[in-house]
Amino acid sequence: MRHQAEQFAVNGQDAFLVRPEATVAQKPMPWIWYAPTLPNLPGEEENWMFDRFLGNGIAVAGIDVGESYGSPGGTGLYSQLYGDLVEKRGWSDRPGLLGRSRGGLMLYNWAVENPHRVACIAGIYPVCNLNSYPGLDEACHAYHLTSKALASQVIRHNPIDRLEPLARARVPVFHIHGDNDDVVPLEDNSLVLYQRYLALDGPMTLEVVSGGGHDMWPGWFESQALVDFMLKHVARTEI
Repeated sequence: MRHQAEQFAVNGQDAFLVRPEATVAQKPMPWIWYAPTLPNLPGEEENWMFDRFLGNGIAVAGIDVGESYGSPGGTGLYSQLYGDLVEKRGWSDRPGLLGRSRGGLMLYNWAVENPHRVACIAGIYPVCNLNSYPGLDEACHAYHLTSKALASQVIRHNPIDRLEPLARARVPVFHIHGDNDDVVPLEDNSLVLYQRYLALDGPMTLEVVSGGGHDMWPGWFESQALVDFMLKHVARTEI
């Protein structure tokens, strides 16, 4: 990521924020919450999007919660980041959430517990189903459960099974996902979430990329439709 980021710690975990130029900054600061935040993410691929967010007065932030797969440990740290930015720094209390790949698990499981703190959700081939990725045998470690125990309560932790609070709050959702994704299959993730969200009368757009896989094709990260969606729901248009 080429942007000059402020690095700080939340409960001992690495976090970052990138502010827009003072000439376009707004109060309270609108912001986009990116996940996953890991030593190599966000990467250079996100620069095009971030440039457009920052140029429209929207900050970007995230926190490294490791491979938490949407577990309570990870969502608890997310709440601490939210408190730091909103309560201590005075940022907007309704960020837009942007999840890439497994970042979908992390953000959705925080969002369903905090639906009125979410302006919108966008996903780039996001994981929405623990059974699909990483699979319960891997995810169970983050939940401090056995695979069998996690299977018995998976609907309590699986985004595709937890959509009702978001639909009730009318949280708008946008996903871009390929139909040839063999890591995070469309049918088990964005498509089933789309079908269930619409059935709950939730507002969602799903853009399916024909032949698209789980890769670094620039079109994932330079989607004008995704950027326009985020700007519409995150930017404070009254200013």
